[in-house]
Amino acid sequence: MVQRKKGTELSVVIPVYNEEGNLNRLYSQLKQVLDGIGKKYEIIFVDDGSTDKSFEILRKIKGKESKVKIIRFRKNFGQTAALSAGFAHARGEVVISMDADLQNDPRDIPRLLSKLEEGNDVVCGWRYHRKDSISKRIFSNIASWLRRSLLSENIHDSGCTLRAYRKYCLSELDMHGEMHRYIPALLTWKGYKITEIKVTHHPRMYGYSKYHWGRLIRGFIDLLNILFWRKYSARPLHLFGGLGLFMTLSGIVLGGYLAFIRLIYKVPLAGRTSPLLAILLIILGVQFFISGILADMVMKIYYKQRDNREYVIEEII
Repeated sequence: MVQRKKGTELSVVIPVYNEEGNLNRLYSQLKQVLDGIGKKYEIIFVDDGSTDKSFEILRKIKGKESKVKIIRFRKNFGQTAALSAGFAHARGEVVISMDADLQNDPRDIPRLLSKLEEGNDVVCGWRYHRKDSISKRIFSNIASWLRRSLLSENIHDSGCTLRAYRKYCLSELDMHGEMHRYIPALLTWKGYKITEIKVTHHPRMYGYSKYHWGRLIRGFIDLLNILFWRKYSARPLHLFGGLGLFMTLSGIVLGGYLAFIRLIYKVPLAGRTSPLLAILLIILGVQFFISGILADMVMKIYYKQRDNREYVIEEII
C-alpha cells in the first residue's frame, strides 16, 4: 500500500515593514523552533512595502531555504492587508501569525499548538508583561477596554499578533482597514472556540514601532463598523427603520401638539422653531426608513452573490 505524502501542516505568516535589523535573527530563532516541532512547515514573509533593506534580506534568506515564501506589496497597505495576503497563500492546516520585530517569541509557538489541540479553533497570545512604552500601553489598554465593552470580547489582548488558527477559520474572514485587531471578535461571532495563553513579550531592540495615535482613531472607526456589522448586517432595516420610525412619530406628535395649542388655545407659533423641528423630524424619519429598505436590499444581494450566510455549519451528520 502506497502511503500518501503528508502536505504542509503548519504555516507561519509574518508581516514585515522596515524590519531590516530583526529579520535574520527572527528567521534563525523561528527555524530552530519549527525544526524542533517536527511538522512540515512553511514561513511566509509579507513585505508590506518596506523602504529599507528588508526585501533584500528576505531574498537572501529565501535563497538558502526552500520553506520560505515571500509576498511583496507594491506599497505599504498596512498590517491587516499583509495578514490577509499571508492567510490567503498559506497551505498549512494550522496558521501561526506573528510580528517581525522580535517582540513575539517563537518559543511560544509549541504552547500555542498544544492549546489548539485541546479542541480550540483559535489560540491568542496575551502579552501579560508588556515591554512597550507607557503611552503605547495606555492607548492599547483603552482600546482593549472598548473592545471588551462593546463587542463582549472575553480575551485580554486583541492587539497581540501572535496567534494560532485552524485554517478553516480564516476562510470566514473578510478583513480591511485595521480589522486584524478584531479577528478574535469576528470569529467568536461566527461561533468558533477562542482561547488565550500568556506569552513572552520582549522589548524592541532594532527599528521603531509603527503604532501611533492615528491607528487608534482608525481602529475605533473599525470598531463601530464591526459593532454595526455584527448586530445589523443581515437586518439593517431594524436599525435605520427603527430610527426613522422613531423620528417620524416624534415629528407627528410634536406637530399634533403644536396644532392643538394653536387651534384650541390660540397660541401664536410665528417665530418659533418648534414647527420647523417637527417638519425636519418627519422628513429625516422618512429618509432613514427609506435608507433602511435600500440597505436591506443591498445586503440581500451581497449575501446572495457571494454565497455568504449568517451561520457557519460545524458538521452535517
